[in-house]
Amino acid sequence: MIKLVKFVNERGGKAVIPQLDEPSSDFDSLNTLFETFLKSEMFVTEQIHKIIYVCLENKNYNVHNFMQWYVTEQLEEESVARDLLDKLNIIGNDKTGHYLFDRDIASITAAE
Repeated sequence: MIKLVKFVNERGGKAVIPQLDEPSSDFDSLNTLFETFLKSEMFVTEQIHKIIYVCLENKNYNVHNFMQWYVTEQLEEESVARDLLDKLNIIGNDKTGHYLFDRDIASITAAE
């Protein structure tokens, strides 16, 4: 978000960051949590695509070029969310699998 705010402000705009609702922290299962994660990433991708559409419609190629970083980032984020959900679906109720899944998440966090 800081990257976007800086981009707007450096071009004479005034970035306004609205207050966001607190995300839910109550999930029925681990799968529900990761399904929500994937849906959230898909929503963000959709919003980025809408911005790109407006950029092209208005021939604003500077903003379009800037937004390509977000397009690439979202491809990665959706991929991670899908991979994790797929792993959970394969693991099912296997406790050993959950341990290995937890290690996978730790390695993703460490890589960032």
